[in-house]
Amino acid sequence: MPTFAYRAVGSAGGGSTTIEAPDRATAVRELLRRGVTPSALEPIDDSRAFTSSPTDTQDFAGEQAQPQSSPFIKRGRALNRAELASFIRELSTAIQAGLPLVMALKTIAKQGRSDAQRQMLTRVIDAVEHGQSLGDAAQREERTFGELTIGLIRAGEASGKLGEVLKQAADLLDKDVKLRRSIQAATLYPVILLGLIVVAIVVVVTFIVPKILESVKGQITQMPWPTRVVQGLADFVGSYWWLLILGIAGVMYAAGRIYAMPEWRLAIDRSLLKVPILGRLLRDVAVARFTRTLGTLTGAGVGVLQSLRITRATLGNRAMEQVVDQVVEQVAGGKTIADPMERSGYFPPMLVQIVNLGERSGRLEELLEQAAGAFEEKTEQSVKLFTTALPPVLVVLLACVVGFVVLAILMPLLSVQEAAFR
Repeated sequence: MPTFAYRAVGSAGGGSTTIEAPDRATAVRELLRRGVTPSALEPIDDSRAFTSSPTDTQDFAGEQAQPQSSPFIKRGRALNRAELASFIRELSTAIQAGLPLVMALKTIAKQGRSDAQRQMLTRVIDAVEHGQSLGDAAQREERTFGELTIGLIRAGEASGKLGEVLKQAADLLDKDVKLRRSIQAATLYPVILLGLIVVAIVVVVTFIVPKILESVKGQITQMPWPTRVVQGLADFVGSYWWLLILGIAGVMYAAGRIYAMPEWRLAIDRSLLKVPILGRLLRDVAVARFTRTLGTLTGAGVGVLQSLRITRATLGNRAMEQVVDQVVEQVAGGKTIADPMERSGYFPPMLVQIVNLGERSGRLEELLEQAAGAFEEKTEQSVKLFTTALPPVLVVLLACVVGFVVLAILMPLLSVQEAAFR
C-alpha cells in the first residue's frame, strides 16, 4: 500500500509524519477522521514532497488554496448535460465496482472523448492526486459540473457513500435531460409552423399582392381600407426591408437586456405563469424539478438550507425562485418550508401537504421522492396539452391573416366588376 508523508497544520519545526492509504483522497479523509489537519501531503517517494511553493499547499480544513491555474472556472462547459449524466453514471459504476477514485477517473478519461473533455478530466485527476477531494476538484470545474452535481458529490464524500450518491446524481441529471428534450420536441413543431406562417405572409404581401393590385389601379378612385393597409405594408417592406430587419434585431436586443434586469424578469416571469396553458406548463416543469431535486439532495445528506439554495437554481422562473428565497429565510429562522410555499399560490396544494407532512414526520426526502414521479407525469401531460393546443391556435391566426389579405385583394376587384356592369 502506498505511503504518504504529511505535515500537520501548526506542527512545530515543520516535522512530517507518514500514513498508509490506497490513494491521496483516502489518506486525507483518514487524517481528518483522526483529528489531524494536513497542510501538505505527498507520496513518500516523490522527490517534490514538501518542496513545492506555497501556492501548492492545501488547507484541508477550510477552503482549498486555489493553484495558479484556477482560471479553469472561466472555461466553457466541457460536457453538456447528457454527457455529464453519462460520465457521472460511469464513475458511479466504477466506484461501486471497487475501483479507487483516481483509477476510476483515469479509466473513464481513456475512453473516446473530445480534447476539451480530456483536458477537463486531466485537471480533475491532477487535483485529486494532489490531495483534493472530488468535490473540490469539481468545484474548480463548476461550469461543467454545476452546483447541483457538486453538492451531491460533496454529500457522497461526507457520508462515505460516493458511489450510491453519484448514481442518484446521474438519475437526476438523466431525468432533467429527458424533461428538457420532451419540451424541446414539443415546441419544435409549433416553432416551425410559426416560422412558415411568417414567411408565407411576407411573400404574399411583398410579391403577390402588389402585382394583383397593379391591375386595378386607376379604375378605382379610392381603395378600400383593408387594401390600403396591405398595400402600405407591402410598399414599406419593399422599400425599407433593411430598416425592418434592423428594427427586429433592435427589439430582440432590447428584450434581452430588459429580461436580464432582475425587476423586469420577475414581472415577466410572473406574467408568464398567468398565461393559459403556457403558465401551467411552466409551473408544472418547475414543480417537478423542485420535488425531484430537493428530494434527491436531502436524501443524499445535503442540509435542508443548502438543498433549497441549490434547488432554487433549477426552477427556471424568477417568481418561483423568489418563493424559494422566502422559504430559505423562513427555514433559517426556524420556521417551516410549507407556509411560504402555500402563500405564494404557485405550488400545488398536494405538494404543500406532502412537504408539511414530511417536515412533521421527519420523512421529507422519502415523501418527496415518492411524489416526484407523480409530478413528472403531470408535467408530461402538460407538455402534451401544450403541443395539442398550440398548433390549432397558430392555424387560426394564419387563417385570420390570410383572410384579411384575401379580403384586401377581393374588395377592389369586386368594385371594378360592379363598375363594369353599370
